[in-house]
Amino acid sequence: MENSKDNYNIQYAVPLFMVSNMETSLKFYTDGLGFTTLNTWTPRGKIEWCWLQREGGPLMLQEFRVSETKPYLSGDKPGAGVSIWFQCLDSLALYHEFIDKGIDAQEPFVGNGLWDVRVIDPDGYYLHFESPTDVPEETKYSEWVDKK
Repeated sequence: MENSKDNYNIQYAVPLFMVSNMETSLKFYTDGLGFTTLNTWTPRGKIEWCWLQREGGPLMLQEFRVSETKPYLSGDKPGAGVSIWFQCLDSLALYHEFIDKGIDAQEPFVGNGLWDVRVIDPDGYYLHFESPTDVPEETKYSEWVDKK
């Protein structure tokens, strides 16, 4: 068997985030972060699951059903212990795009040779958008811009 990415059986991972309010989450991911809705599941007349994609970064959202004995599916609140890193060509361009759209993106910094742009979705999930750089480790974006 050839050892080419085109021949790998498992091509990439798609995270599934359980969300507390699908409408709020869809607005955040589509209007704020620029994802497109590719597929939906509407068993009760409203979207309860969807597949979103932005360029090569897919993810799925599902609205969880709250019960008295199970208020959340992970930890004691949505988003507990979950984060994802999107590998990008230019995470700083995304930072500016997100800020322009009113998303509260944290100031980028360099870690492990990557610009890291972090946002937190409405349910507390940490999303990191990273791109390679030769800027020194732990440099903050504001420090780097001031030196340019």
